[in-house]
Amino acid sequence: MTTTPDDLLEQIDRHFEHGNQAWLLGAGISVDAGLPLMWPLTARVCDMAKDKPHEALMKALLGELPETAHIEHVLSQLGDYAAIAKRMKDSKVNVSGSSYTLDDLQAAHAGIAQDVASTIRWGYIPGNDKEGVAATIGAPDNPLATVDGHADFVRVLFEKRQAGLWERRKPVYFFTTNYDTLLEDALALGRYSSWDGFSGGAIAFRDHVYGKAARVEGMRAVVVKLHGSIDWVLGKDGEVWRVRETDKYPPRYGRVLIHPQSTKYVSTQKDPFAAQFDLFRRILNSSDELVFAIVGYSFGDDHVNEEIERALSSKDNKTTLIAFCRENNSLPPALDGWRNSSWGDRVFVLTEKSIYWGSQGPFHQRKEGEHNWWSFKGMTGFIENRGE
Repeated sequence: MTTTPDDLLEQIDRHFEHGNQAWLLGAGISVDAGLPLMWPLTARVCDMAKDKPHEALMKALLGELPETAHIEHVLSQLGDYAAIAKRMKDSKVNVSGSSYTLDDLQAAHAGIAQDVASTIRWGYIPGNDKEGVAATIGAPDNPLATVDGHADFVRVLFEKRQAGLWERRKPVYFFTTNYDTLLEDALALGRYSSWDGFSGGAIAFRDHVYGKAARVEGMRAVVVKLHGSIDWVLGKDGEVWRVRETDKYPPRYGRVLIHPQSTKYVSTQKDPFAAQFDLFRRILNSSDELVFAIVGYSFGDDHVNEEIERALSSKDNKTTLIAFCRENNSLPPALDGWRNSSWGDRVFVLTEKSIYWGSQGPFHQRKEGEHNWWSFKGMTGFIENRGE
C-alpha cells in the first residue's frame, strides 16, 4: 500500500463522488453557528440550576463522576438512579449521603433536559475569563444560532458533488449526536427533501419504529438523530412528538427527549433511540460499498464507537471511513486504533497537521500554520474545491 501525497488527496476527493454516502456529525459542526460544545454546555446548565430544586442533586452527581464528565453523563447517572429507585420498596435512592425519591430524580432529569434544550435552542457562546470576555447568552428575543455553515455544507454536497445525478443515487444518510435542528433547517431552506422518522407538519408524530427501514423513496437525505432533539417530547402513552416550542399542544406528559437514557421503554419496538441506532447499524453493516464521513465528532461516545468498530471490522464490510478531526498532541484513541487495525486501509484521517491513510502517514504536513480541513467550515471547503 504505497501512494504519493497528491495521489492521496485525489483518492480522498473521489470518494465524495460516490453514490452511497453516510455522515456522522458531532457537536463541533455547530460551534461556529453559536452553539456550545459539551463542556461549555455543562457549565451553562450548572449555572442555570442555581436556586432550582435540582441544584443540590446535580452538584452531588457531578461530585461522584470523573472530572471529565459532562451533562450527558449526568443525565445517564440520573437515569441509572431512577431505574434503581423504581425497584426499591420506598422508591428512594441515596446520592452522596442524601435521600432522593423517584419523583425527585425524574423532576431533576426533566429540569436539566429543559435547560439543555433552552441553551441549544437560543444559543450560547462561552466567555473567556483570561481575556475578560463575557459569555453571550441567547434568548427568545435575541437568538444566536445561525444556519449559514450548515446551509453551505448541504449545498456543496448536493449541488457541487451530486449535481444532476441524484436520481441515480441513494439518499445521503446524516447521523448526528446533536440536539439542535440546524441540519434539518438547512435541508429545508435548500429545498432538499428529507425523512426523519416523523409524519406531519410543524407538529409531527413519530411513525418510524424499530426494525423498519427508512422510507427513502424520492428523498435526497435521511436525518437520524442518535441522541434525540430539542423539539422531541414524550406523549401520554409513550408516543413521541416533534413540536414547536411555543405550542401548548399536544399534551406533554414527559420530558424533552434528549440523550438515549432520557426515558425507559417497556419494549425495544417503542424506543425511539433503539430505532435510531438500528438505522445506524443497518447502514454501516450493509454489504454495499459505502463512504462514511465523520466531522465535528470527538470520538468520545463509547456506544457510537462500538457500532462503528463492530460494523467496519466485519469480514464482508466495504465501508470507507473518512474522518475530519483535530489531532492536537495525538489522535483520539478509538480513531488511532481503527487506522492501525486489520481494516485500516479503509480509514483516512485528515487533521490540522496532516493526513493519515491506515497505518501510513503523516502526509501533507505543513511547514507553517495548520490545515483547516479538520473543521466543519474547512471540510466544506475541502469537498467544494475538490481537495484543494
